[in-house]
Amino acid sequence: MSHKILEGKKGIIFGALDELSIAWKTAEVIKQAGGEFILTNAPVALRMGKIDELGKNTNSKIFAADATNLDDLNKLVEFTLNHFDSKLDFILHSIGMSINVRKGKHYTDLNYDWMAKGSDVSAVSFHKLMQTLYKKDAMNKWGSIIALSYIAAQRIFPNYNDMADNKALLESIARSFGYFFGKSKQVRVNTISQSPTITTAGKGVEGFNEFLSFSEKLSPLGNASSEDCANYIVAMFSDYTKKVTLQNLYNDGGYSSVGVSQEILDLVKDRIE
Repeated sequence: MSHKILEGKKGIIFGALDELSIAWKTAEVIKQAGGEFILTNAPVALRMGKIDELGKNTNSKIFAADATNLDDLNKLVEFTLNHFDSKLDFILHSIGMSINVRKGKHYTDLNYDWMAKGSDVSAVSFHKLMQTLYKKDAMNKWGSIIALSYIAAQRIFPNYNDMADNKALLESIARSFGYFFGKSKQVRVNTISQSPTITTAGKGVEGFNEFLSFSEKLSPLGNASSEDCANYIVAMFSDYTKKVTLQNLYNDGGYSSVGVSQEILDLVKDRIE
């Protein structure tokens, strides 16, 4: 990224775990674009991941916070505002979790306690975060808040399980809270629906590798990589997209607009013959 389009901008990045995380790649690209940020994740994730390495490489502070805990979020935002001695320009919410997926529970036989926990982490935490930012008047005018979503919020992907419901709620929260953030604070809120991407979490979805291959064949531009997503996020954090809000933006190589591709038809034809 040769253009410093985030020069002087400051924010918070949620969800960097290791080099496979989209949030990790985004942090690197934001740094290249001139932005500064606080890195945060849940305490257990900080112990499991390698975020200290990312903090060192990007000269960024790390603050442990459970995004489902309002007290933690308040402390995180206060710490960040004091650290930068200014309001914030960007926020990336890149966290999600389904215990039902991890435990192999079928969608028709969910554990509802696990479902509620996954919803809190994956979607309700986004509302809690924005409510905290809103009440503290923590965002600069024309600030940008992004959460990462997936097309399973609109279409059926059986093995994505209750994460599809979480993403649908996430997108609804972005639109609903985004309206009030726009009207009162002139801050934009969007979600980015990314191609299936090889991450630590994504690898846990049954049949992930097969679907990765399928989507590559269906997308006219091929799957978007984590770096592609990071570049898109930087564009959405910049002043070049000041009037884009309340949108679910597809960064998927065209997958979301294609019914069937010639490559898929050829595969089916070969099997029939």
